Amino acid sequence: MCGIIGIASYKDISKEILESLKKLEYRGYDSAGISTINNGEIVENKCAGKVSDLEKLIKKTSLSGNIGIGHVRWATHGAPNQANAHPHSSEEVSVVHNGIIENSAIIKKELIDKGHIFKSQTDTEVVTHLITENLKKMNYLESVFETLKKLEGSFALGIIFKKFNNLIVGARRGSPLAVGYTDKEKYIGSDSYALNSMTKEVSYLDDGDVCVLTKDKIEFFDKNKKKIEKKIHKLANDEAVYSKGNFKDFMSKEISEQPEVIKKCINEYLDKIRKEINIVNFPVDPKKITKVNLIACGTAYHACAIGKYWFEEFTNIDVSVDVASEFRYRNNKIKTNELYIFVSQSGETADTIAALDFCKKKGAKTCAIINVTESSLSRLADLVLPIHVGPEVGVASTKAFTGQILVLLLFILKIARNRNEIKEEEYLNIIKDLENIHSKVSLILNNKKIIEDLAVDFIDIKGSIFLGRGLSYPVALEGALKFKELTYLHAEGYPAGEMKHGPLALVENGMPVIVIAPKDRFYEKTISNMQEVIARGGKILLISDHADEVATSENIWSEIRIPKIHKFLSPFLSNIPLQLLAYYVALKKGNDIDKPRNLAKSVTVE
Repeated sequence: MCGIIGIASYKDISKEILESLKKLEYRGYDSAGISTINNGEIVENKCAGKVSDLEKLIKKTSLSGNIGIGHVRWATHGAPNQANAHPHSSEEVSVVHNGIIENSAIIKKELIDKGHIFKSQTDTEVVTHLITENLKKMNYLESVFETLKKLEGSFALGIIFKKFNNLIVGARRGSPLAVGYTDKEKYIGSDSYALNSMTKEVSYLDDGDVCVLTKDKIEFFDKNKKKIEKKIHKLANDEAVYSKGNFKDFMSKEISEQPEVIKKCINEYLDKIRKEINIVNFPVDPKKITKVNLIACGTAYHACAIGKYWFEEFTNIDVSVDVASEFRYRNNKIKTNELYIFVSQSGETADTIAALDFCKKKGAKTCAIINVTESSLSRLADLVLPIHVGPEVGVASTKAFTGQILVLLLFILKIARNRNEIKEEEYLNIIKDLENIHSKVSLILNNKKIIEDLAVDFIDIKGSIFLGRGLSYPVALEGALKFKELTYLHAEGYPAGEMKHGPLALVENGMPVIVIAPKDRFYEKTISNMQEVIARGGKILLISDHADEVATSENIWSEIRIPKIHKFLSPFLSNIPLQLLAYYVALKKGNDIDKPRNLAKSVTVE
């Protein structure tokens, strides 16, 4: 969840670390800090708040040094204050940490008994004190390996030393850590995004790996302390995509990019002449798949829920959908003739990686649908399907969700065709509409002023309900999640047919209820459920593509009309107004759009 940067250089690196921390803020933004080695001493600066607050602090203290580490925090252990901010330093060592040390309480008690005094409530500080204790009897590298033997949990570490003041040590177990190279500087970072502006050459640590950086070289060691070599990957020269350009924030930019990313993704996968989907090297013969298991967290889970409907519609394969954090702790019966599909924007979601790792150890065949092709998930899976939407910086996912459902649909259509379970006419009709879907998304975005005007009526509400049936039910779940993430107002996504089984009790006069009702086979039933809400005073916002001559109700508060499309493609359009609604309500409330409170982009802790 947190962000780590470390730089070993021939020159002062405090400004470079600050700039990298600004890029890493999507990983955490409740506190920030930097430690450098200056005149043979560890100098630490940290504060609660955002990197901009740290920058003001450093201007007062004139921080300098050519070896340094930095951190942005998403709080797990301890409140977001200065004492709990990283780095955590002793006289001998300074540490930044991403992840969780699960046995920190036990280690802390042992260290206190030895006379160590703790200054924070964090689990991280035990790492600082353990290394400090080990340095009494061993060198820096041995002290790190001895410390790692003691730690339980998932983490990435960046460490600098007072005595060994020309180097940085990085270590990974579970949480991601990348290293970068130039002739005169070497780097560690939580991801390649933080390193992109400084280098185009990176390597990735695997679980158990340790690296040692100086300005001249990087050495790698495996968990057995054996020196190893690492493959160097070339980063794309896409720095421009990390800029907001003329947009107010990253989220509005990413929402607006959806027509283009849809086109790009389809171009990557679809042979438009032969109408053939270019997905090969299936880990399981599609004709022999007996069951598909879709596994993810958050927004990606909602994409999987949509995928379940498509699998059931186009194939005869049994399908299950699981939240990754639940899947890995159930007594799952893994079978080799089943396919396990894992969906994640970052490819670093801890629970999703752990679930995939569990399946791999049981001999399962796996597929990862991801946005970051250099991620941990992509290196573990048998088949990797990138969504090709480009970096998504806003914490609340928008274009990645669209990319996830698009790649899921293409994958499902490919399987259905291989199994001869979809009619050629229907397949070609869907492909035809997919080729034109970007223009219909553009139509919705071009009329977003209607949604902006509606947003003012949501600012002071107690809560809202999002309703849908069939494919629109997961869309309702995602719409409610986006609304919660951005506006900090309660919202609940629910199957429209289930309202009478309890949630109808929540409806009172004036309560906004968003009804997603494309003109599909559920339309009439959804409208009936809507009438039940209207009868109890609910204030209906209807999202539909119904024809003008179709009667709904004169009691509807407002309606957002989406273009007509193939009945199985409605999520691509009905989701866009929900993203815009959440965005504009949050904007009118004055919330931080790109960095919602208490959240972070890449969830690398359980």
